[in-house]
Amino acid sequence: MRKKSITNIPGAFFVSALILLSACSRPPEGMVAVPAGEFIMGTDEQDPQEKAMEYGIMKPWFSDEHPAHRVKLPLYFIDTTEVTNADYLKFVQATGRRPPGDWQNGRFQPGKERHPVVTVDWEDANAYCLWAGKRLPSEAEWEKAARGPDGLKYPWGNEFDEKRANVNNQVGNTTEVGHYENGKSLYGAYDMTGNVWEWTADWYQPYPGNPYNSDKFGMQSKVLRGNSFAGLGHFPPKIYEEVKAHYSHAGYRLFLVPNGAVNDAGVRCAKSAK
Repeated sequence: MRKKSITNIPGAFFVSALILLSACSRPPEGMVAVPAGEFIMGTDEQDPQEKAMEYGIMKPWFSDEHPAHRVKLPLYFIDTTEVTNADYLKFVQATGRRPPGDWQNGRFQPGKERHPVVTVDWEDANAYCLWAGKRLPSEAEWEKAARGPDGLKYPWGNEFDEKRANVNNQVGNTTEVGHYENGKSLYGAYDMTGNVWEWTADWYQPYPGNPYNSDKFGMQSKVLRGNSFAGLGHFPPKIYEEVKAHYSHAGYRLFLVPNGAVNDAGVRCAKSAK
């Protein structure tokens, strides 16, 4: 009697489907998977005492993060860490692209192989990701990877803890990527708060339904996310801690012209699932 193929057994289809799904969601090397589904983007928090204005901050706190809204994204992948100097050197050598502005004689400082590359503008960041077979993350992708589905304020939870991230003059410079094990996000991405700001694909625009007006909105500046090691200016110690916690929350939006290259902004790439 002829034997039945395993594919004719009713449950085999579901087993095959699960194997296929697992293979599709398996992240490429050096990336983590962010599963499909909705997440909470933005916030409804207010600054009723107008502390930002009192402290001389360039925009009212939370103003460009309104309103909290649900965004649905498909499965995608995002780099586990920020792009390092060693990663970027391979790109420069392979393409002949100009080295970052802080490198001397075309090379980064010895001992900083595992530090995030900085002094790269948006075009540099975009070109690197495309060369690597990836792309820059959208704001939404970046924020979900940092905050999880329920809109955590920080990658690790809702309470600020400066020991979990390299932020605002604690160290005074970049640290090796992945240094803060207890600061990683729900999905396993490191340094989504701290070390360096990270370029995203999107122009700085208001969220739908946000009444806040800014002359910075429009197709003139790109959004960066994630805060950095750099200092924030001169504030009394108590206020400095408050400002640091605010800049460190994962919904905070910084913006910079695409040809701007600063010493505390770098790259993290994303990739769509096939």
